[in-house]
Amino acid sequence: QVQLVESGGGLVQAGGSLRLSCAASGLTFRNYAMGWFRQAPGKDREFVAGVSASGINTYYTDSVKGRFTISRDNTKNTMYLEMNSLKPEDAAVYYCAASKFGVATPPARPNEYRYWGQGTQVTVSP
Repeated sequence: QVQLVESGGGLVQAGGSLRLSCAASGLTFRNYAMGWFRQAPGKDREFVAGVSASGINTYYTDSVKGRFTISRDNTKNTMYLEMNSLKPEDAAVYYCAASKFGVATPPARPNEYRYWGQGTQVTVSP
């Protein structure tokens, strides 16, 4: 049974930082491209960042470039999202997701991911 468990969310002031983690089990983690998505109330789920299965290649949506860093540790079956200079518009539920098997590049569309975590809330106060 595949499980993705996010942690690290919380309340932070604008300009602050948070580090999200996604612990994976039940799958051969190193074989899956991974992504972080977020969903704010009333909005669609959007791609935030992705990392290739090897961890070498990373991808970001424009609004977080230079502020967020995605990484993974395949020895620990864990993916991370370091978020700095947080803005109120970054507030959302953040989800980690594992792509379909064999996909090298993390897709940007949610429907191309096979497994999802339950989400972790990020709140940014002005």
